[in-house]
Amino acid sequence: MKLSWGYKIAFVYIVFVAGMGFLVFKASSEKFDLVTKDYYDQELKYQEVIDQAANTAKLSTSLIVEKYASELSISFPAEMRNKEKIIDFYLYYPADAKRDFRKSININENEFTQPLPAAMKGKYELKLSWEVDGVKYYFEKKLFF
Repeated sequence: MKLSWGYKIAFVYIVFVAGMGFLVFKASSEKFDLVTKDYYDQELKYQEVIDQAANTAKLSTSLIVEKYASELSISFPAEMRNKEKIIDFYLYYPADAKRDFRKSININENEFTQPLPAAMKGKYELKLSWEVDGVKYYFEKKLFF
């Protein structure tokens, strides 16, 4: 039995419509998180981050970030030894805001060790900002867990 060209065109059209319907369904069920809820306000304040990163570049040595199986260790430069540090520790996960990790602490030590949740897997970005003697600093580093 041979199908006429009309049935073949109808079959191709039905497959095309079904495929487009499937793509629309998949696209509409995809979850998108904004980087932050107040994206535009933070973009306007980005000059502050640039200034803080410039302060970090002026330090005698860079921060040393070491990752272990279940913790992250951060060592500050020698000129910050025995000074109070107000730290904002932020591990940013670009794909899902629910997996972000943030902690604010005050320390006097020159080393800081942060235990990490067991579910941390994938690419994170460490965004570390801190203040010493009224001067603000900022440091970023990509990490893979």
